[in-house]
Amino acid sequence: AALLDQEFTAERYVQVPSEVLEIYKRIGRPTPLVRAVNLERFLETPAKIYFKREDLSPTGSHKVNTALAQAYYASRECIQALTTETSAGQWGSALAYACAMFNIKCLVFMTRSSYLQKPYRRTLMSLYGAEVVPSPSDRTEIGRRLLRESLEHPGSLGIAISEAVETCMKNIRVKYAVGSVMNFVLLHQTIIGLETMRQLEELGESPDIIISCVGGGSNFAGFSFPFIGKKLVDGDFKDTRFIAVESKASPKMTEGSYIYEHGDTAGYLPMLKMYTVGRNYVPPPIHAAGLRYHAAAPILSLLIKEGIVEAEAYSQEEVLEAAKIFARVEGIVPAPETAHAIKQVMVEAQQCKRENLKKTIVFCFSGHGLLDLSTFEGHVKS
Repeated sequence: AALLDQEFTAERYVQVPSEVLEIYKRIGRPTPLVRAVNLERFLETPAKIYFKREDLSPTGSHKVNTALAQAYYASRECIQALTTETSAGQWGSALAYACAMFNIKCLVFMTRSSYLQKPYRRTLMSLYGAEVVPSPSDRTEIGRRLLRESLEHPGSLGIAISEAVETCMKNIRVKYAVGSVMNFVLLHQTIIGLETMRQLEELGESPDIIISCVGGGSNFAGFSFPFIGKKLVDGDFKDTRFIAVESKASPKMTEGSYIYEHGDTAGYLPMLKMYTVGRNYVPPPIHAAGLRYHAAAPILSLLIKEGIVEAEAYSQEEVLEAAKIFARVEGIVPAPETAHAIKQVMVEAQQCKRENLKKTIVFCFSGHGLLDLSTFEGHVKS
């Protein structure tokens, strides 16, 4: 009930429950805002580059911010089991962690391609006590239908969502937790942007460019929406550019249609107006599995439609090269998803070099790639 209230609230701010805030503090919030001095030197750019380190959470990404909130509200309503989808495993591991903190059972449907590509994410979820099932599976009608078509089906986030929702429809004791797209999820993630805004103020900096990657949109929204809110309501950050970066393998923002569409493949979820490549689209099994979603959150989609947010897309080869450079100069291995933002940062910084512009670029380092190292095999020798 609390999450439904948050989904439709007209309030500008919603209080973080004290129990959730206490856990946030224990796991290292506020997270650091760090200047990428070595990257600046490598690119020989006059721009300043800052990054918000969401990779320092227990599961290595920003996803715990909403996972803890959803598990908390579930515990308040005496819910004993939650189920969800995951692709890269970042959201699944975050929910598994949060469920462990609140003594709730957790069932995760993981897209089959990632289930095979990312065994350590699977292990992490199991370590936290979650049951992890490759999707499509034989546990649901939608899963069985797709497996009849192909036993090697790579799966997609839309399919995994359908399996999780169908599980809830057939078992009233199990409830669905969602990792992105919905308004309340984006709301929970705005703690990232609120912290970043305060940290920039303390440094005496104002962002010229804000960048983050997009799967469903919660990472980008959480990072940028506090700034966009100030821009729209108070007239602050009027010249700041906001850039959402996606994979060319699932180009909903750059090539998709702005239409009403279901959030899942089976059509169990309500239709939302958003940029989408269609719920039946099955992206290739790229390493940045967290970006293999067919649509962008409705609020983000509207901001793109209105020209407030820009959208860019890059190929897997481009972003893995950017990830390699970042790891070598800054010493931190980004998740393949995060590398999309890093690629855009490099593009903007190089443009600043060509035009001799001293801009301040800020991006969200949404997750580390230490459990995705197989991704970089073949890219580390050059």
